[in-house]
Order: sequence, then C-alpha cells, then structure tokens
Amino acid sequence: MGEPNPSTPLFRSVGRNLQGPLLWRSGAILAAIGIITGAFGAHGLRKRPGTTPDSIHAWETASHYAVFNGLALLLVSLHPRFAAHRFAGPAIGIGAALFSGSIFTLILAKDRFKWLGPVTPIGGSIMIAGYIALAL
Repeated sequence: MGEPNPSTPLFRSVGRNLQGPLLWRSGAILAAIGIITGAFGAHGLRKRPGTTPDSIHAWETASHYAVFNGLALLLVSLHPRFAAHRFAGPAIGIGAALFSGSIFTLILAKDRFKWLGPVTPIGGSIMIAGYIALAL
C-alpha cells in the first residue's frame, strides 16, 4: 500500500495508525459535549439568574464550535494521510476544547475564572492552526 500521498482515497482503512482511533474518540466526545451543552444552553442556562442574551449567544457559539470540530475530527480520523498528521488533529481537538471549554467556564463561573478570558482566543488560534496544517 505504501505511504499516503495526495492521491490517497479519502476513506480507506487507517491501518496501524494509532492516532486515528484517538481522533475518532476525541471527535465523538467533543461532538457529544457540544450537543449536551447546546441542550443545556437552550433549557437550563436560560433559567439561571444573571444570564444575559450575550452569555446565551456565547454559549451557543461554544456549543456549535464543539460539535463542528468534533465532526471534523471524526472525518480527519478516517483519512489515512491526515489521521497520521502529528499536528493537525491534536491541534483541532485541543484548540476546540480550550475555546469552547473556556467559554463554558467563564459563563458558568462568572467572576471566579476571569483569568480564562485570554484562553478563548488562544484555543481558537490553535484550532485554526490545525486546519491550516491540513491545507499545507
């Protein structure tokens, strides 16, 4: 079969690559977290005292990004060349977790974790770098 190259079919067995299954599981967990937090945002978060329309919007954004990036990791894990990429998949997963997780924490914990504010754009930047790495 040889090493994957640009002409490698999109959905072929990943083979002995151990990172593919980890990316698959990470993607599934991230998508599930996005769905769970989205449901909480639509129902439970609105009932919390002090919840503003801005915090609801930020929560929805974080939930959507978790689902989208979870689905992206599922797809990346299936591609023999990209599943073996040392940077792209982990960067997408870690970046998405930092981005969405910091928003969830900032909204739920209000003033207790203000130091997490800069983590959101750092996570977003890591996530973007992962996608750019796929393109290179």
